[in-house]
Amino acid sequence: MNPPAALRRPMVSPRHWTTYIFAAADVVVLEFCLYLAYLLRVSLIHLAPVELGPKQYEGLALGILAVPLAYWLGGLYPGHGMNPVERLRKRSHATATVFALLLAWDTLVLGRTWSRGILVFTGMLAMILPVVTDELLRHYLGRRGWWQLPVMILGAGSTGSLIVRLLRSNPSLGLRPAVLFDDDEKKWGTDVHGLTVAGPLSQANQMRGSISTAIVAIRGADRGRTAEILQTIKLPHVILIPDLEGTQSLWVTARDFGGVIGLDFQRHLASEWNGQLKRALDLLIGIPLLLLSLPVLGFFAVAIRLADRGPAIYRQRRVGLDGELFEVLKLRTMYGDSAAMLERHLTDHPEEESEWKSRYKLKKDPRVLPFVGRVLRRFSLDELPQLLQVVRGEMSLVGPRPFPEYHMESFPAEFRALRQTVPPGLTGLWQVSARSEGDLQIQQSLDTYYIRNWSPWLDLHILVHTARAVIFGKGAY
Repeated sequence: MNPPAALRRPMVSPRHWTTYIFAAADVVVLEFCLYLAYLLRVSLIHLAPVELGPKQYEGLALGILAVPLAYWLGGLYPGHGMNPVERLRKRSHATATVFALLLAWDTLVLGRTWSRGILVFTGMLAMILPVVTDELLRHYLGRRGWWQLPVMILGAGSTGSLIVRLLRSNPSLGLRPAVLFDDDEKKWGTDVHGLTVAGPLSQANQMRGSISTAIVAIRGADRGRTAEILQTIKLPHVILIPDLEGTQSLWVTARDFGGVIGLDFQRHLASEWNGQLKRALDLLIGIPLLLLSLPVLGFFAVAIRLADRGPAIYRQRRVGLDGELFEVLKLRTMYGDSAAMLERHLTDHPEEESEWKSRYKLKKDPRVLPFVGRVLRRFSLDELPQLLQVVRGEMSLVGPRPFPEYHMESFPAEFRALRQTVPPGLTGLWQVSARSEGDLQIQQSLDTYYIRNWSPWLDLHILVHTARAVIFGKGAY
């Protein structure tokens, strides 16, 4: 069998030029951070007078070039296959380390020649702007396939099909499924999410020179068969997908026990220290957000009262930490007799009952207040009062959304127990991934992933994407 036409000639690896693209973008953005820090320091010069000249920042302009070098040493260039949360963690660590070293160099070697204000402001901006720019650039290039590394998938069963779908739906990972092999003759020539099964696994080595990475995704293969496949494949990089569906996938480290491999699962939420860190982040971010939201809350409270008589704040009992019931606060987006309206609507439109039971939401909900209710729901502004509950400790900024009892009873008992081990969140992975489009199965899958893979970096990742989801109102109704 001949390899597919697109793979018959050696391909130019995207590694060769995307590394320079990502590095150049970081250099430009970091120098821009320095410029913004200089402007900020100048604007505050009347509060803390100091003489600013080239010597106060020109050495720093060269010093921050060590940041992209640290990114490269951390494997961020080009970073094919790296999860965005892990990428955020590595970037943050590298940036903080370099700026700590620059501060030490200025203190111990240069005798405090540089402006401390410019150095600190540059470091703060460097923790944010390059991350945002890098994610946008990877998303842009990934959508166009300009930096994606071609990979082969070994196994066309359920696991292989899942890997193909996940890589195609997440182009920013930088891995493009290019060819699929399976030993089952019945699958040869069949389509798997747009990828044709090319033939048996024995032909995988024909792709050498065109593809450097193979993903072994054969569910149910015994230890001997898996070892044989790994030994047979002659590619530089072979990724094995273990048959551990449903377990955590982030913060897992391979350990060598004298020839026996072990997987070290770091369960961050089981640590009391991490619980305190999560609470500290809630207060550090939640208090300023609550203060900033007060004018918005006041405006919409008046608009709600004008649209429909009754209280502006709606209270509903939800299931929280350890299964305890508490009243969640929301800006009211529905008419006062919404329960009766829903019952009448489902009686008159029985075809929409399945939509209600699968999501507990309706796309065309007659209970929603005209204009103000739809604006609040589309941009999730009705959730703003819950910032007070975050500050009080009843909720967290990020976590599984608190559901009513009738909603929780639709889930299996095992998942309900897992969900109640963490505080409910103002936002969560479900909100930034699927929002109102996610059915019960998707809600369960995403909440399970969050709980098992939690880290401060995952929370920060979700908060950033929450802002984007709210601004564009994607998937909300």
